[in-house]
Amino acid sequence: MAVVTIRQLLDSGVHFGHQTQRWNPKVKRFILTERSGIHIIDLQQSLGHIDTAYEFVRETVARGGTVLFVGTKKQAQEAIASEAGRVGQPYVNQRWLGGLLTNFQTVLGRLERMKELEQVDFDDTTKGFTKKELLMKRRELIKLHKSLGGIRNLTKTPSALWVVDAKREHLAMSEAAKLGIPVVGILDTNADPDDIAYPIAGNDDAIRSVGLLTRVIADAVAEGLVIRHDKPAEAGNVSAVEPLAAWEKELLGEAAVAAADETPADEAPADDSATDEKPVAAAKAPAAKKAPAKKADADAEKPAKAPAAKKPAAAKAAATKAPAAKKPAAKKPAAE
Repeated sequence: MAVVTIRQLLDSGVHFGHQTQRWNPKVKRFILTERSGIHIIDLQQSLGHIDTAYEFVRETVARGGTVLFVGTKKQAQEAIASEAGRVGQPYVNQRWLGGLLTNFQTVLGRLERMKELEQVDFDDTTKGFTKKELLMKRRELIKLHKSLGGIRNLTKTPSALWVVDAKREHLAMSEAAKLGIPVVGILDTNADPDDIAYPIAGNDDAIRSVGLLTRVIADAVAEGLVIRHDKPAEAGNVSAVEPLAAWEKELLGEAAVAAADETPADEAPADDSATDEKPVAAAKAPAAKKAPAKKADADAEKPAKAPAAKKPAAAKAAATKAPAAKKPAAKKPAAE
């Protein structure tokens, strides 16, 4: 099943290429026709390339990799920041710093410096810094946030790159090629398809086109995160043991997170209920045994009381006969 339809691609303007005089002859196989001096991209091929790139990104993230979203042009800055932030992936939507990948140790040092400056209270001048020093530190922090804010949580080189404009981001492309990092990107009619491992023929200048394709890649990352989390911990999956971050819980969905959180909680009450039922059953068992004993006692008491009830009847009969025998005795003194 396709992750996107041709209707969505048409509505977003993915089929529009550059002017015919600005094309790269290597992309001839991706071009369908020409209209009004503009090349029209074959969306049937784009659908197949989207499915291939989607599967690659999903499997990369499922194995524990990360995808670096790169798009510094104005049309892509907002989409790159929003979609990468939605799935918790690093991104670069401002100027690409030279050596960001090939000189990553230096970049890590600057990230540590940024996190150190974030701990400074710029409103308190009583901790050894003058107002001018605090102002300079604030400016440095703003500059670091602008250039490195998107990769603040990046601890190692990424496993793949998503590039919006391959021709504009030639520095990122060259660094990725040196390190052997595969690139997934939008291939416009003026770009070189040999530089992109997983090209998606489309328009990289329209905001809607860039937003749609970036959302598709972000969805692939989200699906890969779900697969990574569902793997058992016995298979060496650390994500199944570590607690989820807030964005991961929102991403995985309330139902999936609730099921994952309630699984151990449901097993514990089951054991408790089993242990609680045993004393109750044990308590009920003696009570059931005592009941026949009480019945036996009651049955034993009934015959004992029956003869005792007959004795008062005989006594009453004797008492009634005794006064009858005494009446003649009472008459004897009267005769005398």
